[in-house]
Amino acid sequence: MLTDLPNLLTLSRIAAIPLLVVLEAVGTPGAGFGAALLFTLAAITDYLDGKLAREWSQLSDFGRMLDPIADKLLIGATLMCLVGFGHMPAYGIYPAIVIMLREILVSGLREYLAGIRVGLPVTRLAKWKTGVQMVSLILLLLGNSGARWLGLGFVPASGAGFVLLWLAAGLTLITGWDYLTAGLRHAGSGQ
Repeated sequence: MLTDLPNLLTLSRIAAIPLLVVLEAVGTPGAGFGAALLFTLAAITDYLDGKLAREWSQLSDFGRMLDPIADKLLIGATLMCLVGFGHMPAYGIYPAIVIMLREILVSGLREYLAGIRVGLPVTRLAKWKTGVQMVSLILLLLGNSGARWLGLGFVPASGAGFVLLWLAAGLTLITGWDYLTAGLRHAGSGQ
C-alpha cells in the first residue's frame, strides 16, 4: 500500500516542500524558476495520484487520508514562503489567510462527517478553485525576474499570479460556504 505508485506520488509532494522552501529563501531568479518548476511537478502529482489509484484499483484509506494532507502542506508552505520572503505584496496575506482558513474548515468538516459516515464530495467549482490557485502560485513562485531569466520578460508573472490568487480566494469563499452549508445539514441530525 505505502509503496503503490499513487501513494508514492502523494508522498513526493510532502518531500518536495523543504526544497521548495530553500529555493524560495534563496530568492534568485534561477531559484524562483526552480521553485516554480518543483511546484508544477508537485501539482501534476496531485492530479496523477488519484487518477492512477482509480484506474489501477489502488484506492486505499491511507491514500484518501494522505492526499488532502499533502495538498494542504504544499499550498500552506508555498503561501507562507511567498508572504514571508516578500515575494508578493504585503497585502497578499489576505487571500493567503482566506485560502488557509477554508482548507482548515473543509478538513474539519470532512473529519466530522466521516465520523458519522457522510461523505463530502469535491465539487466542480472546487476543482476550478484548485486549478486557479495552482496556476497563481506557479506564477508567483516564478515571479517577473524568473520570467526574465527564462527569456520571457514580456510575461507579467507576478501581477498575473497575484490577480489569480485573489480570484482563487474569491472561489475559496464560495466553495467554503458551499461545503459549510452542506456539512451543517448533517450536523444537526448526526447523519
